[in-house]
Amino acid sequence: MSALHTRACERFGIRYPIVQTGMGWVSGPRLTAATSEAGGLGILAAVTMTFTQLQDAAREVKERTSAPFGVNLRADQPDLAERIDLVVRERVPLVSFAGAPTRDAIARLHDGGVLCMPTVGARRHAEKMAEWGVDAVIAQGGEGGGHTGVVPTSLLLPQVVDAVGGAIPVLGAGGFHDGRGLVAALAWGADGVAMGTRFLLTQESRVPEEVKRLYLQASVTDTVVTRAIDGAPQRVIRTPVVDRLESASPVTRLPRALRSALQFRRLTGTSLRDLVREGLSMRRNQDLSWSQLVMAANAPMLTRATLVDGRPEVGILPAGQGVGVMEELPTVASLMARIMEEAEATLARLCR
Repeated sequence: MSALHTRACERFGIRYPIVQTGMGWVSGPRLTAATSEAGGLGILAAVTMTFTQLQDAAREVKERTSAPFGVNLRADQPDLAERIDLVVRERVPLVSFAGAPTRDAIARLHDGGVLCMPTVGARRHAEKMAEWGVDAVIAQGGEGGGHTGVVPTSLLLPQVVDAVGGAIPVLGAGGFHDGRGLVAALAWGADGVAMGTRFLLTQESRVPEEVKRLYLQASVTDTVVTRAIDGAPQRVIRTPVVDRLESASPVTRLPRALRSALQFRRLTGTSLRDLVREGLSMRRNQDLSWSQLVMAANAPMLTRATLVDGRPEVGILPAGQGVGVMEELPTVASLMARIMEEAEATLARLCR
């Protein structure tokens, strides 16, 4: 059996050890299904969906492919229990979390026959998640896009592999985009890779074409990690919008953020009561100040402005550093085939 057929392939029921992450506003049914159909594991981004939208999207993925796929949720969503029940009813094989789910959420998923895979950014987080019984973890290094940590993938990934002691599959994320990177991850002890920006820049991604072209123009030094968006470190492409956010004072930033947060509530159908409930949960679980809380509620609108509305002049462009080496927009199927061919060629070269 090929070294590229890993425990992740066995655990998830997929052909190739490649996961497409659940990027908010990006990972819709078409991209998710295309990834799974091509042999990887597509993950549907449900955090930015209403409950009804999630139900419809999950069913659309199943209409497009019979291959396994996942759904991305957030641990502090006020209706998490109802969303887990929906995932179980729809027979979705896996749920991923950007942060740490609770023991109760893990147990509810397992009771419904659903795998649980959180993303971690530190060794201690991986140890905790393994102890709580998750089925796999994604270790995302600082090169990754969106919310990210400070430890490079090359250092974090081996640490996480050592931390879980082989008990569960580990996937590397942050900077991966080709077959050589996949083999490097396997050499560090991982069972595969998870990629976001590389899948964002495919033909099946629903990001507007003019925005994709902006991504393709970026170099490896054109991203920046900033706290000005929602109070947490987030890697985005540096733009005039980001520069303005970083230089703005709380007096001018917070009222604008509050207006956008209320707009997000209307778009997602979230009631004011649930918005307050969710905000209090975020503040408690993430130890946010009130000003950071308003910024965090505003962040989805800044992302949506660019990735959905195609308005980069008022929004942000989340991106990993790997964006600087991506030069074209392949189909998901051709991208997956190319990565696996490169990986096989790399292994053959090393074994000569």
